[in-house]
Amino acid sequence: MTDLHSRLQLPPGPWPTLLDGLCARFPAIPREAWVDRFARGRVQEASGAALTADAPYRVGMEVRYFREVIDEPVVAAREAVLHVDAHLVVADKPHGLPVTPAGAYVRETLLRRLIERLDNPDLVPLHRLDRATAGLVLFSANPDTRDAYQVLFRERRIRKQYEAIAPALPGAVFPLVRNTRLERGEPFFRMREVEGTPNSETRIDVVARDGAWWRYALEPVSGRKHQLRVHMAALGAPIRNDPWYPALLAPAQADLLPPLQLLARVLAFDDPLDGRPRVFESAMRLG
Repeated sequence: MTDLHSRLQLPPGPWPTLLDGLCARFPAIPREAWVDRFARGRVQEASGAALTADAPYRVGMEVRYFREVIDEPVVAAREAVLHVDAHLVVADKPHGLPVTPAGAYVRETLLRRLIERLDNPDLVPLHRLDRATAGLVLFSANPDTRDAYQVLFRERRIRKQYEAIAPALPGAVFPLVRNTRLERGEPFFRMREVEGTPNSETRIDVVARDGAWWRYALEPVSGRKHQLRVHMAALGAPIRNDPWYPALLAPAQADLLPPLQLLARVLAFDDPLDGRPRVFESAMRLG
């Protein structure tokens, strides 16, 4: 069993006890599992003091709880650290490694590995990559300068370029722009294009034409979940080895696929602290 604590600021809700609120917030975790965590002191105040299951639910209260996973999968692939300074860390993430704890992964995450490797508990990812996607992830290493870098993403002042291998589109004219509205689909973890005001934009070009499979350069202007995967599938060129788009494969089928051929290849921006241009490029390659 592995564990790692998370923090939650309690949102508004009608629950009389903390136990009731946590059960409603995390319906996939059985009530008896929460009762057991309370009994073992695994739900705490922000200070670390143990809370009881019958503690009143107080909106805005910060709770620290320990996530627990039995038989957590091991990710053999290793990350590379490309850059470290007092404010930023840039890592090259392999396929299959989550950035942060989620689902069956708690310790086998890029964040946890970097915290231990660099001995810096203040590390926070400034953006996300899907577990299936490889490439660059930028981390804030200093809480005092974190917001300056977060603004780059909020104001879209950072250039993100991805590379993907997908079926040829000989009838399309490149470069092209895919500009559509994305919303949650079914099941809950998938996204879908719908009618309405666009909220996602991807610029797409061809890097190399090699028979039935082309190499594409993808630049997301917006940062919607699964945006690149949905946009390429909608164009008729789903990214190679994608188990979710355009059709959802059964887990047994998905497990047999090689890695998704999607790589976060370049991050470029003007540093908000001193104005100098910074460009980071992944050392990983697709195919």
